Order: sequence, then C-alpha cells, then structure tokens
Amino acid sequence: MKKEILDYNSRHADEFISAGSLSPNPARKIAVLTCMDARLDPAKLTGLAEGDAHVIRNAGGRASEDAIRSLIISHELMGTDQWFIIHHTDCGMENFDKETMEDLLARKYEKDNREIDWLAIADAREGVLEDIRKIREHPLVSNRISIFGFLYHMSTGLLEEIV
Repeated sequence: MKKEILDYNSRHADEFISAGSLSPNPARKIAVLTCMDARLDPAKLTGLAEGDAHVIRNAGGRASEDAIRSLIISHELMGTDQWFIIHHTDCGMENFDKETMEDLLARKYEKDNREIDWLAIADAREGVLEDIRKIREHPLVSNRISIFGFLYHMSTGLLEEIV
C-alpha cells in the first residue's frame, strides 16, 4: 500500500499546481468538523474546493477538546465565521459505549484508560445537538460564529439539517 500511495503522489506532483498561491485562511471562511469515516469525503458532500475551508476530522466528528481548540484557532487566527458540524448515519461510534471501550482496553492492555472520554454516540441527531451545545458554551467561542449541525445520510448522500 505504501508503494501505491507514493506512486500516486509522484503522478500528483507532476500535475500539481502550487497551493502556495492559496491563502492559509479558508476562502469561504468555513470550518467543518466531521467524522474520520473513510466513506465520507467532506469536499464532495459539501461542494468545497481546495482552500475553501478547514476540515477537522476525528472519530464521530465529535466536539472533543482538541476539535474545539482547532475550531477556535480557525476562527481567531484564520477568520472562519461559520462552523459546520456533520455527523452521519451508520457511524461506528454508535456501536459501543464508554464502559465497553474501557473494559475492552483494560482487558487487552491491562491498563487503566478511564482518563479518555471516548465520546460514543447513543443517538446521531442528539449527538449533533450535544456537540453544538458544547461548542457554543465554550468560554472561548465567539457568539459571532454561526454554527450549523447536519446529519449526513449514508444511504442517500443527503445532508439533513439538525436544528
């Protein structure tokens, strides 16, 4: 797999038009927080192009402390003023809870792992609302930022706004 990736990159570099002409600030002043699921392509499902937005990905697209840190940097240093929180149906984060993950890893590695918040999702729609609330209530998040929540439907490719 490494060779395939490097071969592709070599072909890419041959056709590459320097991204150096793009500003590091997102052209559309957008940041997207979404899941790392390999089936999701945030650019394709939103119509964003290279240089349009910051895209932050993690398991579940959750508003972890690190994701919020990235969003704040995106706004304060790079000028984003609209944040899109996109969860999706059929997410692996819905297949376990905090205790299941802790027990699994404690048995496997014989180590305590309770300091990690696994941010499992019990209900996809409620997860979007929970993350919006968590972000909005953070003391360093400006009230000038518009925050939108969506659920991406894996079976149809459609975004459903969650309000």
